[in-house]
Amino acid sequence: MTTSLPRSRADRRRAAFRRKAGRAARIFVLLTVLIDATGMGLIFPVMPDLLEELTGQNLAGAAIWGGILGTAYSAMQFLFGPIVGNLSDAYGRRPVMLTALFVMTMDYVLLALAHTVTLILIGRIIGGIMAATHATAAAYMADISTPEEKGRNFGLIGAAFGVGFVLGPVLGSLASVIDLRAPFWIAGGLAAANMVFGWFVLPETVTRSIRRPFSWRRANPLASFSAIGSLPGLLPLLAVFALFNLAGYVYPAVWSFFGKARFGWDPLHIGLSLAAFGVAMAFVQGVLVGPAIRRFGVWRTVIVGFALEIVAFLFYGVVRDPVAALLFTPLAAIAGLGGPALQQIMSNIARDDQQGELQGVLGSVAAVAMGISPLIMTTIFAVFTRENTPIYAPGMPFIAAAVMMMVALAIALWAQRRHRAQPQPGP
Repeated sequence: MTTSLPRSRADRRRAAFRRKAGRAARIFVLLTVLIDATGMGLIFPVMPDLLEELTGQNLAGAAIWGGILGTAYSAMQFLFGPIVGNLSDAYGRRPVMLTALFVMTMDYVLLALAHTVTLILIGRIIGGIMAATHATAAAYMADISTPEEKGRNFGLIGAAFGVGFVLGPVLGSLASVIDLRAPFWIAGGLAAANMVFGWFVLPETVTRSIRRPFSWRRANPLASFSAIGSLPGLLPLLAVFALFNLAGYVYPAVWSFFGKARFGWDPLHIGLSLAAFGVAMAFVQGVLVGPAIRRFGVWRTVIVGFALEIVAFLFYGVVRDPVAALLFTPLAAIAGLGGPALQQIMSNIARDDQQGELQGVLGSVAAVAMGISPLIMTTIFAVFTRENTPIYAPGMPFIAAAVMMMVALAIALWAQRRHRAQPQPGP
């Protein structure tokens, strides 16, 4: 386990680098996450109409295609998460993130020009590979953080994601008035601008003391899982992390379809609802995570956050009033406190030279969840919204997500008791 007190020359160099890491570099990392979330949020409002147009199917059929696209996206994250994480440990965070932004720019151009669902699928595959760099962004934050700062800085990443969720749906909704593909051009321009910004301001954080050669054996997803899972106490936390993501992806998987089916929302209303959630999530992740962890501790923050997630999912499973759904947004966002706290616990278990590998594994776990979740959630949605369904219940995917979070909470409580029973290392 790492410690905040530098004890060697290498530790002192790392502590000095943390102090020197410029604000501009931190801004770049957060912008990278923000722009990726913006690009994702841009397409949410237009996805139902775009898939109905490209496939010629009704809303239920389009939702199934949405699940297929989500699965392809996350399958690439699963396969490439450990590869990208190990590449960043070997060659540095800077080249990995800048290369990803360049490819992401080209990918959005492809999506903007795509007029068949096959090209959209290819674009989402490429996007999934590039999204594996989320692990690199998190590893960069871990590089420049003390153990005590990691939860707060992971919260800042969550806040950037939340801000992207605000900008994305709003821009997507407004751009959809011009053309259903206009949001892709906007996302491509944002990625290109950030790539230029990062070229000038991003220093490298992988120093000689923590650099390690690239290994295809470690880059294999299963091998990486084995190496990281062998760290004491981490395996049950990986299971908790998987369930947390499996349930949480219900929002991007079905919210657009849920809003259209339950409330009759058009792309503008879908975008505004996502923006409201993004504002609340950005505030919680950027402002409340650090104080919550200092006040309650990381374990209690995880438990409280998970309990609130269960309440939020159950509410959206049964809500029928669109105003009530929007008013409930702040509580649903506060539930996000548990994620950064869980990441802090896991990051502090790993060594400094394993941060990229750990974040790559977490990216793969999230990718598996992202791949399975859209299929599960969109299938549940299709079953309970198709013609002649015996029970019309667009909110049923949220009920399923609540059940998953109940299991995650049970495992987290067990892991907390096990952690308390173990002897803790001295200072």
